[in-house]
Amino acid sequence: MAHKITLIRGDGVGPELAEAAKRCIDSTGVEIEWEIVDAGIDIMEKEGTPLPQSVIDSIKRNKVALKAPITTPLGSGFRSVNVALRKELDLFACVRPCKYYKGVKSLLKNPENVDLVIVRENTEDLYAGIEFEKGKEETKQIIEKIESLSKKTIKKDSGISIKPISLSGTERIVKFAFDYAKKNNRKLVTSVTKSNIMKFTDGLFMHTAEEVSKFYQQINYNHVLVDNMCMQLVQKPELYDVLVLPNLYGDILSDLCAGLVGGLGIAPGANIGEEYAVFEATHGSAPKYKGQNKVNPTALILSGVLMLKHIGEQEAADKLENAVAKVIEEGKDVTYDMKPTRDDPTAVGTKEMADAIIIKMEAE
Repeated sequence: MAHKITLIRGDGVGPELAEAAKRCIDSTGVEIEWEIVDAGIDIMEKEGTPLPQSVIDSIKRNKVALKAPITTPLGSGFRSVNVALRKELDLFACVRPCKYYKGVKSLLKNPENVDLVIVRENTEDLYAGIEFEKGKEETKQIIEKIESLSKKTIKKDSGISIKPISLSGTERIVKFAFDYAKKNNRKLVTSVTKSNIMKFTDGLFMHTAEEVSKFYQQINYNHVLVDNMCMQLVQKPELYDVLVLPNLYGDILSDLCAGLVGGLGIAPGANIGEEYAVFEATHGSAPKYKGQNKVNPTALILSGVLMLKHIGEQEAADKLENAVAKVIEEGKDVTYDMKPTRDDPTAVGTKEMADAIIIKMEAE
């Protein structure tokens, strides 16, 4: 029976990447019935919104989506199309594997030792978007109220952001991290906070993670402060396995870890909730390269690997990932960003790299 999956083509280079990823996934032999929808700047001109309701409806019908990069237009009413999707579908877990593939440029001496998974809480923390603008009447009222309750002074020309971290939200993301570790034979889960300073928010996250860990005795657990973790990841990333973090730290450390293994061009991502899952490349839509058949498709193709695993097609996922790894290691049929120099005339385009990956799968 075919899997029904939503394919969001995005904008900028999104449609080119979506087509490359679709072709590679289809070549694994898994039968997929794609429902192709559009979101972003291009569709906004027609629909008046970068995220039409039809896109949401499609994901709710199919439960699973692969999303190419999307530009969030200024003045659209959206902080981010990605954030809007996460909130609408309650995609509380952002999963970002950071794994080194031989042949990718890295500044580390031993990048092959890096095989991390970032599990980031997606709905709370400072990214909840509860903000009050400098100088507004409601902001003045908030400042006065906080000063009266906390007995601390806030400058009157401040903007204010609220940082909610809940017991229930923390429990579910930490359980998700441990369940992921258990399912994928990972040995260590590390929670990351700044609990020595923010004792009632990050402290809640840290203490809750410690309590949850007691139900997973077969998996090791520890806690590291976020500033120390940044240093640890640069110096000895091989000591870590699954990291579970609040929203803001998860966003920052995801990109740091991607940098360890070669950058966002090879960094896949997944946003997963109780009912729905959206898989996406973690980089932007690069509108200046639109239509040039130039951008690296690896991140979206590897997001497709995560998607195949999610729908139970492990063999196909391994087949596709192995083909990607072989093409990268050979270094011949790769895009300009994966060549020794960015002006290398032997670099291939988006389509041609996808072709090479498909040929590798067919040769198995």
